[in-house]
Amino acid sequence: MTTYHTHTAWSDGAAPLPAMCDAAAGAGVAEFGVSDHYVLLPSGHDVDWAMPLGFLDGYVAQVRDYIEMETRFALRLGLEADFFPETIGDLSARLEAHPFDYVIGSVHILDGFPIDADPSYWVPLSESERNTVWQGYLARMCGMAQSGVFDIAGHLDLPKKFGDQPTVDLSADFAAALDAIAAADMALELNTAGWDKPVAEAYPTLALLREARRRGIPLVITADAHAPAELTRHYPRAVALAREAGYTAQARFAGRKRVEVAL
Repeated sequence: MTTYHTHTAWSDGAAPLPAMCDAAAGAGVAEFGVSDHYVLLPSGHDVDWAMPLGFLDGYVAQVRDYIEMETRFALRLGLEADFFPETIGDLSARLEAHPFDYVIGSVHILDGFPIDADPSYWVPLSESERNTVWQGYLARMCGMAQSGVFDIAGHLDLPKKFGDQPTVDLSADFAAALDAIAAADMALELNTAGWDKPVAEAYPTLALLREARRRGIPLVITADAHAPAELTRHYPRAVALAREAGYTAQARFAGRKRVEVAL
C-alpha cells in the first residue's frame, strides 16, 4: 500500500509528522508520502488551512530529515498545491527549488469561492450558479493539467462534496479535463475521503474512473488523511472500485518519476 495524500500539522492535519509516521508504520504501508497544503493565492495572502507561504523551506527540511531516519517504510516528500492561473509561474519556480517526489494539483478556490470549505457557501447559490461553479472548476482542472507543473490530479469531482450535483450535462467538461490529464502524463487519484463526506462516494465516480482507464491515465489510491487513523481508510473498497473500473496497477513516485506496481 501507498498513502500519498496526507496532511500533518504543517497545514490542516491533526497530528505532527512523527505521529503520522508511526501511524503509517502501524498500518503496514510500503510508502508514506506527506503532502501538506500550499496555496499561492493571487492576492499573496495566506489561508488558514494551508501552511504559511514562508514555511515551505522548513517543511521540506523536516520531511527530508525524517526521510534519512525512517527505516520502517519509504517516506516521500510531496505537496498538495492549489492551481491559480495568475500564480502558476511563481508556484512552479518555488516547487523547482525543492526535491519533491510528487506534487498533487488541486483546485479548492474558484475566483474567491471556496469549493469545499463549508456547505453554507453553496446554499445561497441558484441552480444556474451551482452549474457555473462546476463548469469553472472543471475548466480550472484542465488548466492545472495543461500547466505541466503537477504529477497527480487531486479529487477530480470535488464540488460534489456536500451533495451539490450539477443539473446540466458536464460530460464534455469532464472529458476535456481527463484529456488534459492524459496529455500531461499525470496520474489521477482515487480519493477515498469522499466516502466519509455528505456525498458518500469516492472522488471520482466509477464512470469517471472508467473514462480515465480508457485514456490510459495511471491511478493512485489515496486517503486524503488529516489524522493518523485515516491513512488507509476504505482502501479495500477503493481497490475493488479500481478493479471494477479496469485498473490492475497503481502508480508510485520518487523524484517526480513514476512507476506502476500491481494492485
